[in-house]
Amino acid sequence: MRPAGEVRQALLQAAADLTTPDRAPTLGELAEHAQVGYAHARWSVQNMARAGALRIVRTRRVAYRNRPVAEYVLADRTQQGQGAGAGHFALQAAVRAWGVAA
Repeated sequence: MRPAGEVRQALLQAAADLTTPDRAPTLGELAEHAQVGYAHARWSVQNMARAGALRIVRTRRVAYRNRPVAEYVLADRTQQGQGAGAGHFALQAAVRAWGVAA
């Protein structure tokens, strides 16, 4: 497999830097933080989401657009307790423990 390019690495780092428990970055925020052009960021984020490196966790209303925009987080398992969708992992662990105790 080919190593990740500079744009992809910058976008992944931006996603890691900007993700908080209550808010995740949008495409525009990723592009701005990574200092990448919007068109190239859009193309790269689509490819990264399709490849499984990023995932959409929710949508958010913004002032500059009529439709809600997607919020992206890293899809790797190292951010289970920190990501915006961490509740799913806690529920999954509880159900797994409940099955073992029965």
